[in-house]
Amino acid sequence: MAKIAIVESKPNAWANAVLQSLSARQQNEYLLASPLEICRQADGDSEVACIYAPPFCDHQGTAPDLQDAEAVFRQLAGLKSGTVVLISSALVYGIGPGRQAFAAEDYSPPGNGGTRICDQWNSLERISWKSLNPSVRLIVLRPVTVLPSPTVFSRWLSHGLVRTMPGHDPCLQFLGLNDLAEAVECALATKEHGVFNVAPETIVPLHSAIRISGGHRMAIPRTLQRMTGHSEVLDHFRYSWTVSNEKAREKLGFVARTTSMATLAKFRGRGHQQFAADRQFDDFGMDKDYIRFYGKTLFRFLSDCYWRIEERGVEHIPREWRAVLVGMHRGFMPWDGVMALHLLVSRTGRYPRFLTHPGLLKFPFLANFMTKLGGVVASQQSADRVLQDNEILGIFPEGIHGAFTSYKQAYQLQEFGRDAFVKLALRNRAPIVPFVTVGSAEIFPILGKVKSRLWTRYTDWPCLPLTPTFPLLPLPLPSKWHTRFLPPIHIEKDYPPEAERNRSAVKAISLEVRTRMQQAVNEMLERRRSIFFGSIFEAGAS
Repeated sequence: MAKIAIVESKPNAWANAVLQSLSARQQNEYLLASPLEICRQADGDSEVACIYAPPFCDHQGTAPDLQDAEAVFRQLAGLKSGTVVLISSALVYGIGPGRQAFAAEDYSPPGNGGTRICDQWNSLERISWKSLNPSVRLIVLRPVTVLPSPTVFSRWLSHGLVRTMPGHDPCLQFLGLNDLAEAVECALATKEHGVFNVAPETIVPLHSAIRISGGHRMAIPRTLQRMTGHSEVLDHFRYSWTVSNEKAREKLGFVARTTSMATLAKFRGRGHQQFAADRQFDDFGMDKDYIRFYGKTLFRFLSDCYWRIEERGVEHIPREWRAVLVGMHRGFMPWDGVMALHLLVSRTGRYPRFLTHPGLLKFPFLANFMTKLGGVVASQQSADRVLQDNEILGIFPEGIHGAFTSYKQAYQLQEFGRDAFVKLALRNRAPIVPFVTVGSAEIFPILGKVKSRLWTRYTDWPCLPLTPTFPLLPLPLPSKWHTRFLPPIHIEKDYPPEAERNRSAVKAISLEVRTRMQQAVNEMLERRRSIFFGSIFEAGAS
């Protein structure tokens, strides 16, 4: 049984919690020791191993004490060999509406995703890499929210009433303290080094997490909560943040034994065990019961009565296997995507997931709405995950600027940007199914635009659109919609996966898709006699 030291330079509740959990496993002998004691031990034992769980810099438990970390690693710099395990945090990836789901170890937050908390965890890791001798094996573990622990998230969930923000229900992961201890021992038992996420495979939406742990929600608007400070902390209860455990599984052999649900059920000792055992949550927060409910109520009214949507070509949607659904997005609000979802669910039983612009997730209730409908923050990694699960991935390749096209050019497709959808389809061997809608541009016909840096910073929209009803009375007009799904383009049969690196092939495929969509739109417009009435589809046309 090896002797392994838990580094402690000053009283540290987090280090003591890790020590107790490791000692209970009885795999090794663990003890608290100062950095100087560890260096003295290393003089006679070249295989010294130690673990550093830094104390937090404030009572909130959000960021590490960097002064303590600098003092510890300044002394550990004397080690000539051995192993050091640093317990960092998944908070290193930042938070925000554009944060990628299931972030891998090489993920960097987008330009506006870095925060003070994120920077401090990054600084902690830089201190460790810079200070230690290159011959010392350094393993950095980045756990998600550990229960129980001195972190702010564990503290909040430990109360009977948990403050949340109305209209936000982010997806989170919860790791048991015993699983963190097992991850540490897996790291010590291997020859690996580097950075590893530590997380369970499953997620839980925040509202369900509170219920499972035996608590109750107390919804307080973000504006009021910000008056108490710690606005960065609030964003972790506003936006989803999950990490991938794939690298730790492959390199360290670590798989969490306890799911997020079971960890929450054990927390506080009075959680709802049966709820945790019976309920499974979608990786991205989609709620099919939610979709089915609105499919019988609001969506059905909008589709059948308000916009009176007619569709053709739904038989081109594959009833199984993956596909990339490529559409045109008009009207700047996401109703065309919502109606496409409703059509596919009601006609085929398939639940497409649309890549969603982060700006839509900033607004309360709209964020919750889009997430439960299966909206996925736009990123290559998340898109790959959807397709690899053999699902339908919806993309609007014109991007956000397509949604804000002036009404005069509403039915003229714009350039498809970087053609990422083609690369996704090639890489994942998925057919491309184009679809177009005539009528959605008229629900909010954009007659003018107001440029404002303040508005863009707040919403991530390129402009403030001016329509007959928006922004004074933001009700969509009851235009008549016609949606047409075109025959699939089976590029997976004509091109190898490596064609995604062939720019000319990618451009050719993108142009073909765009040309087919534009031709379909032009044909539909030629047959349209009224924006609000009549049908443009001939009987049997597809």
